[in-house]
Amino acid sequence: MEIFNLLDTLEDSIKDGKKIPFSDKCIINESDVIDIIHEIRENLPDELKQAKWVKEERERILNEAQKEADGVVKDAEKKIISMIDEHEITKKAYEQKNQIVSQANESSREITQGAREYADNILANLSDTLEKTLKEIEENRKELK
Repeated sequence: MEIFNLLDTLEDSIKDGKKIPFSDKCIINESDVIDIIHEIRENLPDELKQAKWVKEERERILNEAQKEADGVVKDAEKKIISMIDEHEITKKAYEQKNQIVSQANESSREITQGAREYADNILANLSDTLEKTLKEIEENRKELK
């Protein structure tokens, strides 16, 4: 296969490079190596190119699915928070209702008590006035007799 020959050529190029004294490194012709690499890419089988495309497409689909899943989770969290808030609002509304009813009942008791006291005072004054008037009438009758 052509690719294996190109890989062998690349390996020979590296082996034939000039050694740098006192190191494991060597000097190679950059343009020759780059040309060989380009030829290897051109000679890669279509299956490898397709596999690369499939891998990239798989990554893209997984990323989209992850984004969609994140969106669903965020929507669910928002809904839960909204439901909790609604529950809290309802709970607070009931508490306020109970407080208002309690205050209204207390006010009603106070007004009723005040009205009774007022009526009692008026009746007491009326009773005193009637007693005085009755005494005067009796005195006047005695005088007439």
